[in-house]
Amino acid sequence: MERISYQDIPSGMFESLMAVEAIINKSTIDFKLLELLRLRVAQLNGCAYCVDMHYKELKNTGESELRLSSLCVWQETPYFLERERVVLEFTEEVTNVKDSSISDKLFQTLLTHFDKPEISLLTLAVAQINTWTRLMKTFGFTPGNYQLNTDKANKK
Repeated sequence: MERISYQDIPSGMFESLMAVEAIINKSTIDFKLLELLRLRVAQLNGCAYCVDMHYKELKNTGESELRLSSLCVWQETPYFLERERVVLEFTEEVTNVKDSSISDKLFQTLLTHFDKPEISLLTLAVAQINTWTRLMKTFGFTPGNYQLNTDKANKK
């Protein structure tokens, strides 16, 4: 049930969020990795609209069904690279920051895969998808309505 429609949203609100998305998506961080991060947050926060969106985005990048279906149990599978696993762990810790803190050990592991500007962008990406999931759940956007923008996935 849609509670707030796109037309009800104040002018500039989505545009501001999309400007942040553009900064993240144009970074040196692989788009597929960003989408894995986004899908994982959508799963953690129970946002059906965002799960649908980021599942479609990942399928469009050529992501395998096996990895997509295993993302919710990524720790128990051999399907994710070390770099992806570190990002997924970081994603979960930032999303659940009330329940855990970002350990120095995890941060040092991140530094073996990313520089500090990239870690800043990963943090922003996690914060941004957490914002989107909360908006979509509150607004009641209907899952399944998301249409791919194929230019976005082909930008890198």
